[in-house]
Amino acid sequence: MQTELLYGKENLPLNLPDDTLVIEPKNLPKMEDEKEAIRRALRNPIGHVEPLKEAVKSTDTVSIVISDITRPTPNHIMVPLLIKELDHVPLENFVIINGTGTHRDQTREEFVQMLGSWVVDNVRIINNQCHDKDSLVNLGKSSFGCDVYLNKEYVESDFRIVTGFIEPHFFAGFSGGPKGIMPGIAGIETIMTFHNARMIGDPLSTWGNMVNNPVQDMTREINGMCKPDFMLNVSLNREKEITNVFAGELYEAHDKGCEFVREHAMFRCDERFDVVITSNSGYPLDQNLYQAVKGMSAAHKIVKEGGSIIVASECSDGLPNHGNYAKIFEMAETPQELLDLINDPEFKMFDQWQVQKQAVIQVWADVYVYSKLSEEQVRNTMLKPSSNIEKTLEELKQKYGEDMRVAVMPLGPLTIPFVEESVGAI
Repeated sequence: MQTELLYGKENLPLNLPDDTLVIEPKNLPKMEDEKEAIRRALRNPIGHVEPLKEAVKSTDTVSIVISDITRPTPNHIMVPLLIKELDHVPLENFVIINGTGTHRDQTREEFVQMLGSWVVDNVRIINNQCHDKDSLVNLGKSSFGCDVYLNKEYVESDFRIVTGFIEPHFFAGFSGGPKGIMPGIAGIETIMTFHNARMIGDPLSTWGNMVNNPVQDMTREINGMCKPDFMLNVSLNREKEITNVFAGELYEAHDKGCEFVREHAMFRCDERFDVVITSNSGYPLDQNLYQAVKGMSAAHKIVKEGGSIIVASECSDGLPNHGNYAKIFEMAETPQELLDLINDPEFKMFDQWQVQKQAVIQVWADVYVYSKLSEEQVRNTMLKPSSNIEKTLEELKQKYGEDMRVAVMPLGPLTIPFVEESVGAI
């Protein structure tokens, strides 16, 4: 059977056994006129908010929060349309805030790639600085036990807009909506609580779940402390084309978007598999190994205990070059030791959340990585390198036998697979 995985900026062709189950969301066609669809959505918003143009005064300062370069959000389409819709507002009144969360800053060249040269040349753009308290504002205490810090320019804007795209998320249920603000433009103290071991380890912090999910509850609480006045989110297909638009009041518009994505992304399986092959959705999500945990986590939903996951993630940006992701692996010998370390209430370290998610998966199943990383880099994160997926699959047949059951997820974490026994936890 011939198939292709999303990998880097080009697809990765594979020849797999004919009985391999292909698991992917319904691939919806792009909207016929995506720009007109966005304009209509801005003028006919979801929820009890005014059309965007009517809601903003010409004297207002306007902040537009965008997702960073690790997300395939079509900012180059959305942001110019937002600015054009608000053409009664002087360009100098706008600020675009790049929601880096804990990720690295973007360069000017990357902003041109993300937003287009006209926006970069005409509108002020800043990267959120989660470690710089001078660029943040303390809004008070969260019920989750931390001070709430958000980007100062966002808080002090007269009108706040959050943009993004909605996809399944491995611990927040779905991305987009309030996640653009929290953790996108939050301070490190707030993010560390948002990503602590208790929050990440809660069984309700999982793919597709928005009910009593503490991660989603916290992001919504913090958004309520300085709520965006307007949300513009989209859904995308495998070609990263816009399939629907959700604009208006933050929570109502996001809920509608999540339901739309859930309807097309969920995939029921009768039983678990010996081997699950997955992508990490290709560029830009597969730029580094840190992000590749999402692809592993999606496969974890349907792989047998003691089974194997093979994830294809290009990792053109390395491990990455921010935070302590790689360093934490040096502190233990096994995935279980990592979990014991991270679950110690006294342990607090930047990037521990991603290592925690990865270690949970590795305790359950072996994980092989096909990437541009060196074998040493892969092994240093307790993972197994694969230089050829088809060869690795043949080798695994020696372990699982000729009746080995295999599934492939060409789009990786854009799909929410589940087995019937676990549907209540979705």
